[in-house]
Amino acid sequence: MKKFYIISNEDKDKDLQVAKSIKKYLENHGGNVTRGVRKTKEEGRYHYTNPKEIPKDTECIIVLGGDGTLLQAARDVVYLNIPLIGINLGTLGYLAEVNAKNIESSLMKLLNDEYEIQERMMIEGYVIRGEEVIGNDLALNDIVIGRNTGLRVVGFKNYVNGVYLNSYNADGIILSTPTGSTGYSLSVGGPIVSPSANMIIMSPIAPHTINTRSIILSSDDVIEVELGKGRHQDMEEGIATFDGDTVIPIVTGDKIIISKSKLKTKIIKLENLSFVEILSQKMKNI
Repeated sequence: MKKFYIISNEDKDKDLQVAKSIKKYLENHGGNVTRGVRKTKEEGRYHYTNPKEIPKDTECIIVLGGDGTLLQAARDVVYLNIPLIGINLGTLGYLAEVNAKNIESSLMKLLNDEYEIQERMMIEGYVIRGEEVIGNDLALNDIVIGRNTGLRVVGFKNYVNGVYLNSYNADGIILSTPTGSTGYSLSVGGPIVSPSANMIIMSPIAPHTINTRSIILSSDDVIEVELGKGRHQDMEEGIATFDGDTVIPIVTGDKIIISKSKLKTKIIKLENLSFVEILSQKMKNI
């Protein structure tokens, strides 16, 4: 591949020094590079790129930052069907494969077409109030549904394919993809799953019962989570969060419908390592 687009997290790439050096290296070796400029949304958190500015013939999007930057970029550009590779300028990263020490050797592999492309499952969620869809978005890692008020228990009613499954009294619920199993889901005791798998992981956050566990569901299942009433049967306020970015306010009675998306994120892998080998290396660095 020869045509690249660079997305950079300026909080981690001060003065865009890494982005500039990558652009120079690629162009010195026959590459064509467009460097993105950080954009801001009218509302909510800023994003690091504008998909409309990415040339249509781009073969690879290089994301500088960490897993959070890569997650945001993946959701921004998924409709372009361009593979991404992450360069980790942060701490521990599972998605951003390349570290600061081996940037040039990794760039040469890209130029020489020494890579493979993995497709990662994504999930989508629709927030429904009554009969109206009030918000929706995609997630590569997870959709988190939680309280938006003080420190008190919230009730969640869970259905799978229209059939009642269970109820949680908890701080929240995480619906995770296999890619997201090493993120927030892992921190609440969820299982680690190979990113090549196809499933949805449901994990309660701080459940108020001792026998509550994560549940593994098929990627073909449609999951419905309804925000219940508070401890005193009063109205609750909550939020549905997509990959820690898009936030949709919810109230008692609202339902979030979650299912596998038809869209997939393409991730470039350079190292011929199994998921187990990568996991072992990452855990040694924790």
